[in-house]
Amino acid sequence: QLQASGGGLVQPGGSLRLSCAASGFTFDYRSVGWFRQAPGRGREAISCIDYSGHVTYYVESVKGRFTISRDDAKNTVYLQMNSLKPSDMAVYYCAPDLLCTESTMRISDIYDDWGQGTQVTVSS
Repeated sequence: QLQASGGGLVQPGGSLRLSCAASGFTFDYRSVGWFRQAPGRGREAISCIDYSGHVTYYVESVKGRFTISRDDAKNTVYLQMNSLKPSDMAVYYCAPDLLCTESTMRISDIYDDWGQGTQVTVSS
């Protein structure tokens, strides 16, 4: 299972770094993606990194503000979030083994091991 952490309360314009750690398996040769779900809205795919670390994808709304990276030695994927906006407020989740290219990301419709996620609150 994957465990997302690092969320919290931050003022608009602030930064947070989320971590996605795996237990029971390794990230080696596996893509990983970040998703978020705001209250009353569906889950949104926002960023992914392929197995090599050389291919990344960002949804338009976070381009230039969020950076995804991976450290396979630590079995962890990170999401550095800068210039946070109130519209970024959501529960953030991570998931493995998705299609990840420079132009799109897609996870299986039957994937359901989302875990608890980590809450990001952006408010003054």
